[in-house]
Amino acid sequence: MKQSPQTEQGRCVMARVEKDEAREYRVAMEAIVDAYGPEEQAMGWYYYLEDKIQFPFEARCIQVRNISPLRKEEQVTVAQMAPEDECMHEIFVEVQWQGHTFGVPLAQLQPFDVDEETKEAVADWHYWVARGYRL
Repeated sequence: MKQSPQTEQGRCVMARVEKDEAREYRVAMEAIVDAYGPEEQAMGWYYYLEDKIQFPFEARCIQVRNISPLRKEEQVTVAQMAPEDECMHEIFVEVQWQGHTFGVPLAQLQPFDVDEETKEAVADWHYWVARGYRL
């Protein structure tokens, strides 16, 4: 699997979760299969998630991000994937929140009351991010 560890100011960031061989295999064989380089990996992830996630679904904000107005524990409706060109370095989804629709990082959200395929796909992306991999 071709992955780049996340860095902060030139230093490697330690992975925040233990390696899960089954998940690594699924990601390699389904999300980024035959992907060479960040752009192909981004598109692989995009289509993997678009295919597996059943929209719309409800989600809870699990982390605060400077690029998003959501606060921890806020609930939103996730309407769809953001446009492909917005997902070249991170996966974004469009949410409906306080009468507005805008994109937020999928890593910021935890779905609830969703089917198993959606739960697994989102968990795969969360795992990828938590392991320090980047697009």
